[in-house]
Amino acid sequence: MQSKGRGKLFIENFLVYGLGGMISRFVPMLMLPIITRLYPGSEYLGLNDLSTTFISFASALAVCGMYDAMFRLFFDNESLEWQQKICSTALWFVMSTSVFLSIICAVLRKPIAAWYFEGEQYEGLVVITVIGFLISATNQIVSAPTRIQNKRKVFLVTNTISPIISYSVAIPMILKGWYIMAMPIATVVAAVTLEVSFGVMNRKYFGIRHFDKQKLISLLKIGLPLMPNFLVYWVYNSSDKVMITKLLGTDFTGVYSVASKIGHVSNLIYTAFAGGWLYFAYSTMNDDDQVQLKSNIFEYMGAVSFAATAALMSVSKLGFTVLFTDEYIDGYLIAPYLFLAPLLLMLYQILANQFTIVKKTYMNLCSLSVGAAVNVGLNIVLIKAIGSEGAAIATVIGYIVSILMCLFWLIRMDLIVINKKVYLNVGVFAAFFVIWRLFLCGSYVFSLVCGMAVMLLYLVIYRKMLLGMLKKRRK
Repeated sequence: MQSKGRGKLFIENFLVYGLGGMISRFVPMLMLPIITRLYPGSEYLGLNDLSTTFISFASALAVCGMYDAMFRLFFDNESLEWQQKICSTALWFVMSTSVFLSIICAVLRKPIAAWYFEGEQYEGLVVITVIGFLISATNQIVSAPTRIQNKRKVFLVTNTISPIISYSVAIPMILKGWYIMAMPIATVVAAVTLEVSFGVMNRKYFGIRHFDKQKLISLLKIGLPLMPNFLVYWVYNSSDKVMITKLLGTDFTGVYSVASKIGHVSNLIYTAFAGGWLYFAYSTMNDDDQVQLKSNIFEYMGAVSFAATAALMSVSKLGFTVLFTDEYIDGYLIAPYLFLAPLLLMLYQILANQFTIVKKTYMNLCSLSVGAAVNVGLNIVLIKAIGSEGAAIATVIGYIVSILMCLFWLIRMDLIVINKKVYLNVGVFAAFFVIWRLFLCGSYVFSLVCGMAVMLLYLVIYRKMLLGMLKKRRK
């Protein structure tokens, strides 16, 4: 693939999927201050977040890496029959595992309610959560052909509709006093709507008669080794909420949940990247300069990540003061860490893709697992010592450990090149983060001024590249 075509493909995917992610998160961000005021206490948001966390964990178990396996095998043959067999086989497998796990969870709903949600009175919440996970798991497969074929317009439309449906259902239920069940039920309704829509759009790829045992073996060979990775991702993204609930209580989980929703505005960048990354990465993996290409992307996305985090830090306290009641104000200290976390995951995935290309995915799992173990260990220590902020710190440190391990192996294998600007980018951001947390975080003015200075510095560092892009755009 020529350099011009590669750049255009990456930028187009980044912008379109970024716009889709922005649309999907605009409604939740708009509604978050309203929701926090409609609920009588933060514990209800904590329960909803625990429900979402359960769904993500159970879905990872049920899918067994089939989504990525589908993505990989779909392009092995361009015939419709081949693609139908791949998609149908994956769907029927995931349906089987999802139903099996759902039955187990339904039978054990009382113990799950007592242990996970901290009360047997939440048995009904467990049932709705199980339904949500069942739909979420199968929805990943049903919607996969759309993403595999890079149908970006469909992505934009679905990301617009889903949150609108969800909050249209949730708000009336909250107003009626259904505080515990409102958001989980709304999530289920939105997920069902999307699954039916994708089922209609992608119906030609699915059918009972297309199930193929041989294709199942091929899918499992790729998917099963990847499943531990998704479970490790769950540890990174969700174990902190479970541990906060156990060590501090659901009201603290609610505050952490609000901070994470503000912090996860960075998912706009991550979604923009992830939406087109697999397609871009595999379509360029045989290029002669792919190592330098991935190295450049790692550097540039690192600079974007640090500049964006500095921007969030500069207005974090002001934003929480304006948007939320005093019950949630401490979230301004947590949000920057949780803003940075998805961006560190993005940087890690840029690196880890090199392991997949050379078919050494076990190294990916090793790097992730060590970081996740560090995360959990620090959670136990830091949550007890400094509260919810400790969980956020543990998450960031865990990702940093995984990235460093990944870099260590890739440099030894000559699969990545670290440019000098990477060290400069990291040094500038690390210095600003420490200074902000120790001296500036309580000041609206100094936070804003210093944050703007850091963003300006990154613009200066990459001024030549940005000017070059503008010149090309004008031509």
